[in-house]
Amino acid sequence: MSSDLGFTHRYEPGNDDSGVTILLLHGTGGNENDLIPLGKELAPGAALLSPRGKVLEHGMPRFFRRLAEGVFDHEDLLFRTHELAGFIEAAAEEYGFDRSKLVAVGYSNGANIAASLMLLHPRLLRAAVLFRSMVPFEPETMPDLSGMPIFMAAGRMDQMISPDNTQRLADILTEAGADVNLRWRDTGHGLTYEEVIEAKEWLLKVAP
Repeated sequence: MSSDLGFTHRYEPGNDDSGVTILLLHGTGGNENDLIPLGKELAPGAALLSPRGKVLEHGMPRFFRRLAEGVFDHEDLLFRTHELAGFIEAAAEEYGFDRSKLVAVGYSNGANIAASLMLLHPRLLRAAVLFRSMVPFEPETMPDLSGMPIFMAAGRMDQMISPDNTQRLADILTEAGADVNLRWRDTGHGLTYEEVIEAKEWLLKVAP
């Protein structure tokens, strides 16, 4: 664990020849350790970069502020997204990983800032896995995400995110040119093992 580069984070080097680095972005109340097992399950042998969100909500780490459930502080979201992008670039230089093979894996709040990263820094990521994501903001100018593979897993009975909101994010990303694979399940906000397996199989096909 390190607090250098502006974020408390964990970095674990890869031990295969793929050169893939998984950027792990936790949900509200998580930290830099939470998604390490998920990253190892999804991409065995890949390098892992896992920062802790810097915003606290009732003592729980998040990646950006919200004003209410599902209502984001837009100004803070933009600031935190650019800040996270700067951290990723610094980490690539510090640890020597290939930024062109960076795949984001985010859950809930982490998936939302991953979506924001794609909208504001469209060339930063190679691909993304978004678990329980929603629209971070409506872009005024559509980014160019031509050919970017994105896996989205959503629950029809999610008590925190309406299906329409998730579908809207998929539509935005598709309109920007991304290759979006949206999977629905009759589940709530919690992640299921079946979705992890689906994401793992998808990653095997699209990761460099």
